[in-house]
Amino acid sequence: MKQSIRYLTTAQGTRLAWSSMGSGLPLVKAANWLSHLEYDLDSPIWRHWMRFLGGNFRFIRYDERGCGMTGGDARGLTLDHWLADLEAVIEAADIKTPFALLGISQGAAACIAYAVKHPQRVSHLLLYGGYARGAYERGNPDNARMYRAIVDIARGGWEDQNPVFRQLFTARFIPDATDAQVQWFNELARTTTSAESAGALLEARAHINVTALLPQVSTPTLVMHGREDGVVPLEEGRLLAAGIAGARFVELESRNHVLLAHEPPWSRFQEETLQFLGGGASAEALVGLTGRERAIVDSLIAGHSNAEIAASLFISDKTVRNALTRIFNKLGVRSRTQAMALLRDGGERD
Repeated sequence: MKQSIRYLTTAQGTRLAWSSMGSGLPLVKAANWLSHLEYDLDSPIWRHWMRFLGGNFRFIRYDERGCGMTGGDARGLTLDHWLADLEAVIEAADIKTPFALLGISQGAAACIAYAVKHPQRVSHLLLYGGYARGAYERGNPDNARMYRAIVDIARGGWEDQNPVFRQLFTARFIPDATDAQVQWFNELARTTTSAESAGALLEARAHINVTALLPQVSTPTLVMHGREDGVVPLEEGRLLAAGIAGARFVELESRNHVLLAHEPPWSRFQEETLQFLGGGASAEALVGLTGRERAIVDSLIAGHSNAEIAASLFISDKTVRNALTRIFNKLGVRSRTQAMALLRDGGERD
């Protein structure tokens, strides 16, 4: 994916790195834990997210204070700082039309605050693995003590060459990861932020509480959450969905806080996202298909395999594969799953 990276300076004097890629409906992602605008594109943890979101939307994101290409001082941050940074990036991106917001993990709180403050600007609110209450705000003393221990570990061993301390975070975030994914995440943790910033960011997140804002959200909202998420309990996702009027909730069969490309819930996430946001295939793109391509599309929507499509049209499997590649390019998608979701949605609109 090609992206354009720029810097802005907020009203508070903070320098933020932000990027834009793709085209279509603007989708702005609030910053979340351990991002790096450059590394994410090649990461076995995040690159499938970048390709999906950048391939279907005008995808805008940024590195938060203390992380990635933004850097800087992460001490003493509050929701007001995170909201101001999100506002600054949206202003710099010069978005003229209503746009969608994506809040992953702690990014959900900033998105909720923005949607309440600027309801006329937000068309959709998509929350994944998010929470309204930080670890210290959930009324569970045992969990709060465990979280404080994790913060202390981050401050003490984050930059150690031995990854044993960072492995604690990796094991919680992506317990079903491959060895290569684990190694990459361990290294990202060390290179994208310092021990001081890691501890400060973790401590600040624990004090988040936007439960009072939930009833004020008027934006159409979709909440998705992993059933066995080891970082943010499922109950926190349910709390978001219950507190926002009309919000739809999707429970995903995953233990990972960040969905990995090889697990089935990733396909479900893509389908739900495309159906909710209506991104991807436009009427013009569908009209631009040839007669044979439309016939293949009809079979694709019906769930037929390549072999079944080939038999019905009296062509070879290779011809079907080549045609699907052209169709995907015209529709701006990268996989059969994305194409099926978009085409079903386009058929319902037609």
